[in-house]
Amino acid sequence: MAVMKPTSAMVRASVLMVLILIAGITPAIAQTFPGGWVERSGSAVRARYSTSQLQSFIPSARGPFTFPAPYNTRGVRITDASDCGGADCVSYVGYSYWRNTNAHQGSNEMLIFLGLGSSGGPTLFRYNKTTDAITKVGPVFPAGSRFNSHSGNTWYFSASLPTKLYLPDGPRMLRYDVITKTFETIYDITAQFGSNRNIYQMHSSNDDRVHSATLQVTNTGEYLGCLVYSQITGQFRFYPKVGVYDECNLDKSGRWAISLEDVGIGSGDLANRIFDNQTGRETRINGPSGTLGHLDTGYGYVVGADNYNSLPQATTLWTFEPSIAQGPVVHYNINWNVSAVNHISHANAKPNVPLNQQYACGSDASSNFAVQNEITCFRIDGSQTALIVAPVMTNPNTSGGGSDSYNRQPKGNLDVTGKYFIWTTNLGGNRLDAFLVKVPSQLLVTPGDVIPPATPIGLRIN
Repeated sequence: MAVMKPTSAMVRASVLMVLILIAGITPAIAQTFPGGWVERSGSAVRARYSTSQLQSFIPSARGPFTFPAPYNTRGVRITDASDCGGADCVSYVGYSYWRNTNAHQGSNEMLIFLGLGSSGGPTLFRYNKTTDAITKVGPVFPAGSRFNSHSGNTWYFSASLPTKLYLPDGPRMLRYDVITKTFETIYDITAQFGSNRNIYQMHSSNDDRVHSATLQVTNTGEYLGCLVYSQITGQFRFYPKVGVYDECNLDKSGRWAISLEDVGIGSGDLANRIFDNQTGRETRINGPSGTLGHLDTGYGYVVGADNYNSLPQATTLWTFEPSIAQGPVVHYNINWNVSAVNHISHANAKPNVPLNQQYACGSDASSNFAVQNEITCFRIDGSQTALIVAPVMTNPNTSGGGSDSYNRQPKGNLDVTGKYFIWTTNLGGNRLDAFLVKVPSQLLVTPGDVIPPATPIGLRIN
């Protein structure tokens, strides 16, 4: 019997596979999900589902289902009335840039954390990506923990460490392992900034080496500005506010920080202050000349709401490298009466990938009952290519989510792969519940995950 002699290509492939296995790296497998369709930004609107229509296809118990035509995407109900005894206890998921889902790359399971109020506090769920089964694991923290009374708002999962959750604790930034139930202190600001200071609104680079936060006066709640901490050097940079401070964010590489402040110039005076964390240099964009409101970052760029653009509810890109420059409008609505894509999530940003292979998603809800509020994803290269994923199913005029209309808005977030979008909706009723939808992103970009560099380059703060 003839024996086939291995070719050089076969040998190289075998060696590569051995090296991958030794390194413990799971090869990326392309995932393609059904449903959805692509249309041009602002080209169409669809009628909203009635409450009775929602009840016809949404299961009453947690588990998978399929959105009806024209969506045909696969959804998963995460919470149901059994979690709260019928009460309205589910906290809205983390704002679009704070992940409720873990770094599950290479795993068949995804971890999800949600706040269940007094009916369970921060709670861990497990999702099987093959069977779509949802399992309620239980409390994130042990009995008696002071964190059990927290909603989980402003907390987020690491982009690279599968079991790690970030949360603030007064002057300390903590990293918590949801499996081993152990804490690690990333930094404590007391020695640097004084005893009457705490941190708020944290963000982390995707390699977990650089972190940002808002510095706050503890006893008054006053915001003082934006701080950035490097785990490599153990040093802080601090950017004091110059106006009425709102928040600051960090790009996924950790090199760039951006703060939003009212600097008192005049009408539309929201300013974006962009900081190079390597040099401390500031570039300021004064409103309304393209400044961004609700936003999320990528690697060396930011995408967000351009509220003074002539296009209805436009979303615009700004790049930081090689220079800070305004990019194209990447999405807009058909008219000003349509509420969509107001809360941008780009938690799926990848390094060294061109913009035409990158996308962000958004969601919102309005009281315009002639229009369906939808989860929409869009390429960020200015092509105006938008993917319609699923209906939001939220009625801002019903009681679900409490008396604060902000809580009722679906400010969902993408997972780190961009394949799953999680949000909370009141289904037109009297309570919030959490849902997940599979994003058929292959309709927007080339199928297949991009493996990031094996050794990320961390930020050095001089």
